[in-house]
Amino acid sequence: MKKLLLGLAILGGQLVFAQKVTGAKIENGPQKEVQAAISKDKITLYNDNFQRFVEALQASDRKTIDGLISDKVKEIVTDDVLKKVKDGIDPNKKLEVLKAGYYKTMDGINHPSIKYKYAGESSKEVITAVFEDDGKILGVLPTK
Repeated sequence: MKKLLLGLAILGGQLVFAQKVTGAKIENGPQKEVQAAISKDKITLYNDNFQRFVEALQASDRKTIDGLISDKVKEIVTDDVLKKVKDGIDPNKKLEVLKAGYYKTMDGINHPSIKYKYAGESSKEVITAVFEDDGKILGVLPTK
């Protein structure tokens, strides 16, 4: 008797889950996430701040650097970190904007970013600078 009830329960379970769905409509189909473009004014602001940051970095001007970086990262930006960034950027080569877009940080927030390449070279060596909306630098990812 137990085997019969178990068999009927299994069969009944399959019938319940095997029902055919008809007339289903997808109201909101999958939407692609479209990245907003950064305005030319903002790109100019970010680029100017980054160029001043690189100049201050090469001159080891900590006061200017502290004025250009975000308050969020001032505590973790040590002289060793600045030295690594300085070593990753060649001061003898001119940087030009390769691409402007957004960079998603670990906290899930999209921040404006600009990718730079050395003028006259291929885009394999890219330096990425991540900014806050007001132009302060959140991070620099050098090539090395």
